[in-house]
Amino acid sequence: MIETRASRNRWTVAGVLMLIVLVIVAVRFFGHPKLKRSAAPQAVSVARAVAGDMPESLLELGTVTPTATVTVLPQLSGYLTQVGYQEGESVKKGQFLAQIDPRQYEIDLQQAEAQLAKDQATLAQVRSDLARYLQLRQQKAIAEQTVIDQQYLVQQDEAQVKSDAASVAQDKLDLVYCHITAPVAGKVGLRLVDPGNYVTASSSPGIVVITTMQPTTVEFTVAQNDLDRVIARFHAGAKLPVTAYTSDNTRKIATGTLYAISNQMTTSTGTVTLRATFANADEALFPNEFVNIEMLVDTLHNAVLVPTPAVLSGAPGDYVYLVKADQTVTVRKITLGPSDGTHTAILAGLAVGDTVVTDGTDRLTEGAKISVAK
Repeated sequence: MIETRASRNRWTVAGVLMLIVLVIVAVRFFGHPKLKRSAAPQAVSVARAVAGDMPESLLELGTVTPTATVTVLPQLSGYLTQVGYQEGESVKKGQFLAQIDPRQYEIDLQQAEAQLAKDQATLAQVRSDLARYLQLRQQKAIAEQTVIDQQYLVQQDEAQVKSDAASVAQDKLDLVYCHITAPVAGKVGLRLVDPGNYVTASSSPGIVVITTMQPTTVEFTVAQNDLDRVIARFHAGAKLPVTAYTSDNTRKIATGTLYAISNQMTTSTGTVTLRATFANADEALFPNEFVNIEMLVDTLHNAVLVPTPAVLSGAPGDYVYLVKADQTVTVRKITLGPSDGTHTAILAGLAVGDTVVTDGTDRLTEGAKISVAK
């Protein structure tokens, strides 16, 4: 009986101890709330807004358009006996290009000169007769009608002499046309007709095509929304610089100036065609070549500039993440100005000295903590 009570006491003590352990464990795990971990600061790159000049440029696609492209056509018929140019060479205005057989035209000139000499002699004879008739009329020894008829005959022969002189001039001009020269300076293309062929007046495709290389022009279009600024600067007398780049934008070709604005807008595209002139001394601009055009319209002075990667677009519109003094960020709406690709001008929303996030913006939200990456 005594052993049974002792055994019960031991089990009671053991139960009490077990209960105490369970209470301690429960209190340890369930009695205290878990501490919330604060979000780690986001590592970002930042930059300060600075003051500087920002060019206002228009980027367009242009086509090299020569100031003159001339197809040299024969002005009379005959066999082509000589070609005096090398394909692809540069020629000067008036330089010899080709020769048409002149022999028939030389014969025509000789005939015209002979006819002129004959009619001049006839005119001299009728004038002499008229002078004699006038003397006889004073002596009343000849009929008045005879004198009048002789005067008309003199006028007819004078007209015939003028016609003969015009024929002589035409035949001389034909001989000039047999000797074909360059009407403009430029570069000749490939030969279109070979010596020995019979050509006719204005026959297609002509003798050769000459394209002016120096100077040359580039035509490009500007959207109607940008036209007002261009016209205002152009009419103010500004020489707007225009730079031509290769079609892949990897190399600068030449620099020129805007010199003409078309008088009509293309309604289907809402654009206006402009033309810039280039000296093209090295002939780097090739006719009908496609080029990229950058035209400097104006320059913003003392503008607020930030790196272009800092500028974002989304539901708020255009904005940046502005860094606050407590190392948190806030969304700041901005008004964009022109950009040169590296920096963007901010017309409103930022001041010089403000710090903005340039890298790591995809992980940020309003009020997020940041740490500046070294």
